[in-house]
Amino acid sequence: MSDDDHEELFALHSDPLVMRYWDSPRWRTLDQAYAFVEASEQIAREDTGVRVAAERTSDGAFVGWCSLRRWNPQYASAALGYCFTRDAWGQGYATEAAGELLRWAFDRLDLRRVQAEVDTRNAASARVLEKLGFVREGTLREDCVVDGDVSDTWVFGLLRREWHAHPAVRPS
Repeated sequence: MSDDDHEELFALHSDPLVMRYWDSPRWRTLDQAYAFVEASEQIAREDTGVRVAAERTSDGAFVGWCSLRRWNPQYASAALGYCFTRDAWGQGYATEAAGELLRWAFDRLDLRRVQAEVDTRNAASARVLEKLGFVREGTLREDCVVDGDVSDTWVFGLLRREWHAHPAVRPS
């Protein structure tokens, strides 16, 4: 993330359609984008995670972000997250960006496990995780309440040995 990303981040996180399955309300002010970039820099400084902007290769346009958070060296684990613009949906950007972070997590950071959580109504996000080899491990019932809307959450997990055996990581 950089100072150049504030406007795009605000547009992304203030879009009601993008945020409909998110675990927090949509943004109302540009200050929230500044706080998000600062938080991204802080987790990198503290070595507890990384959040990176994703850009379209053809023109460098911001299409979203992807993160690894809650690194736990003792358990060699982390949590994956991502958020992409509406015009990026269905084009493979989330799968590609998350795949690159997973490659880094398992090959460079030597993680054993990566976890992700998805609102049970968000079938497209669940498909992204399944394409990457994640296994749905359970449901957290009534786990989230945003703007009075109660929802369940699916928990997905991916182990290093599963990642290395998955066709998505094999060289073409």
